[in-house]
Order: sequence, then C-alpha cells, then structure tokens
Amino acid sequence: MMTTALIIFILMYAGMLAFSKWRVWFALGAAVCMVVFGVLPVGEVLPDINWNVIMMIAGTMGLVSLFVETGMPSRLADMILNRVPNACWAVVALAAFSGLISAFVDNVATVLMLAPVGMEICRKLKINPVPAIIAIAVSSNLQGAATLVGDTTSILLGDYAGMTFLDFIWWKGRPGIFWAVELGAIGTLGILYLLFRKNREPIEKQELTPVSDYFPGWMMISVVALLIIASFVEFPESIDPLKNGLICMAVFLVTLIRSCILQRNTESVRLVAREMDYQTLLMLCGLFIVVASIREAGIIDRIAAWFSTIGKGSLFGLYTLIVFGSVILSAFIDNIPYVAAMLPVIEVLSRDLGIAPYVLYFGLLTGATLGGNITPFGASANVTAIGILKKEGHEVENRDFFRIGVPFTLTAVVIGYLFIWIVWSGAM
Repeated sequence: MMTTALIIFILMYAGMLAFSKWRVWFALGAAVCMVVFGVLPVGEVLPDINWNVIMMIAGTMGLVSLFVETGMPSRLADMILNRVPNACWAVVALAAFSGLISAFVDNVATVLMLAPVGMEICRKLKINPVPAIIAIAVSSNLQGAATLVGDTTSILLGDYAGMTFLDFIWWKGRPGIFWAVELGAIGTLGILYLLFRKNREPIEKQELTPVSDYFPGWMMISVVALLIIASFVEFPESIDPLKNGLICMAVFLVTLIRSCILQRNTESVRLVAREMDYQTLLMLCGLFIVVASIREAGIIDRIAAWFSTIGKGSLFGLYTLIVFGSVILSAFIDNIPYVAAMLPVIEVLSRDLGIAPYVLYFGLLTGATLGGNITPFGASANVTAIGILKKEGHEVENRDFFRIGVPFTLTAVVIGYLFIWIVWSGAM
C-alpha cells in the first residue's frame, strides 16, 4: 500500500513539474488512482478535502470579482504608483504589504485580495505580471509563521505547546519566532529588489481611477477583521474547523445579494460564475486527496520516524536536519499533516536529549512554513496565484517560479535558522 501511494505521488509531482499546463489533470488523476488502488477508502475522500480552504478561496474569489468590477483595485494601484519612484519599488512595496496582511489573515485570502491590485499595477506600467504576482504569493507564505493566527501550522504549534498570540512575539523572556520571520522578510525584500532592479520604468503621476461602489471594498476589509476576530473566539467543535471558510462565504453572499437587489437583475451572479477559477479549486481538491492518501499509507509517519532515528545525537545537527529537511519535504507535501506528525516526535527527541523543545519547535515551523515557496504547488497560495495568472492569459513556467521562490526561500530560511539558534539554543 505504501509503495503504491508513493509511486502515484511521485508520478503526479513529476507530471506537474514537466507539464505545467496540465497540472490540474495530474492532481485529479492521482486522486482517482489513490481511491481506485485502495490507498484511500471512498468514504474518506470528501472528509479529507479541506473544505475550509475551498470555501475561503471560493468565497474570496467571488468577492474579489465584485471588488474588481467597482474599479477599486485600479484606484489602489494608482495610490501605490503615486508613492514609489519606479516599477521595481512598486513590486517590492506590494510584496511587503502582502506579507504584513498575511501575518494576520490566511495566505490564500491575502493573495486573492492583492493580486488584482498587482495585476492593475503591471497593466499600467506595461510589464509582465507573472513575477509580481509570484512575489505576492511567496511573501504571503513567509509571514504566515509570524503570528498564532497567520497559518494553520502556527495554530498547531500554539495548541500543542500552549502558546498564546503574544508568545509568538515574546516567550519565556526571549524574542519569539515573530522576529525570526520579520528579519527573514527584510532579507527577502532585498532579494526581491535585486530580482526586479532592472524594472526601472519611470512612473508618471496617476490620476485616481473613479470607484463606482465602495461597499465591496469595505466588505474586503471586513473579511480581514472578521478572520482576525474569529481566531480569538471559541466556536462549537463542529463549526471551528470551517469558521474561516464560512466567514468568507457569508461576506461574499451578502455582497452578491446586495448587488443583485441594487441592479434589479442577476448580472452579478453571471459575473461571479464567469470569473470563478474552477481549475484551481479542482486542483486543490485533488492535492488534498493525494496528501490524505499518503498520510493514510503511513508515509508521513515514516518520515517522522526517520527524523527520530537519525536525529538522536548533536542538538545542532538535529536542529539543522529538522529545519532544512522540513523545507525540502514541505515543497512537495502538505505542511499541515507533516507538522502535526512531527510535533510529538520533537517532544520525544527533546526528552531523550534532556533539553527543552523550543528551538526545535521553532525550527520545525520555520522550515515547514517556508518550504512551500520552493515549488509552484507547494502551498495553496502559490496554486491560487498561478490560477489567477492563467485566467488572465499568462502561463507560469516552472523556471518563472523557481527564479523567485528558491532565492526567496533560502534567504528567509537561513536568516530565521540563524536567529532561532542564536536566541533559543541556550534556553535548554
């Protein structure tokens, strides 16, 4: 069973890398094969799809369609362009803003909100939008580990280690992982500047685009606020795993119904149906099923056991293995089940070494969160960004993503790796 799952998994990723235009079909095909070959029971297929993420993406996509129609993204693009000297700084500023938002809001929602602004900026400057949208995606993934509410992996660590929101900033008398992420973010802005330094297209003073309706814009802001508030509120057990998706869908439906009432027709419904990126949603469903299958086959548990087997020795060697091993593994497997499997392993390893687990906890979160930035489909935010570009007629080649994702990831990981070791290796 494990061998079958591993072969299907490897073939899927090889196909997705080799034939970028057919990624959705490789993901769906692999998902079907996992079920047909008995790796994942049919009854587990629907429960193993992360409906919270699917609803978040679908709801935010719909809201973004209505948001774009008002002219607000163009207005925001004008405002940014009027405050930066050239195209290079426009991209860097947008990536920094993306990272700031995603420290408090899910990475996918951040990409969906800011990608239209990035597309509009590139349109006005007549430059290729592919690198700019990729920069937004990888920046949002980076900042997810900065706070308790920024990413599901952060929530897993917070729950397991008993950490609060403030503990991510300052814990046990030492700077928390927040500072490692922020230092890494500063370093990656330098990388983005180097990558875009040739984009020196001068920016003329922009006349602000008129906005036909501010309500969808306010609803976009309300999504951010509600997602932050929801992270601090206790929900019933049946609702809590879906709370973010339900919020995004509810805000979208309110906005859509209002638009239909004001226009006295269903044109807004047709607009949303036309603009929805169904291929991205289907590909994510396929990937969720495939990852659930390799978890069911015991592959993720085997990886955790491997760390446990070879890691009992030097603390520095173990820490290094966890950070960079997690980077590589998270480039290809979902970091959520991986982190969930590794947390108890780290606790056991720390107990065997007679040390506190803090440095290893933070090392795991750093590597697992940032590893998704290496490949185009290593994180849901990357898949969403590529889907947006494809919908606009821009194919993203693997080299386009690697050119930004690899140096970006390595810079952030090395900075975070060094900071965490220097600050936390003595907290034993």
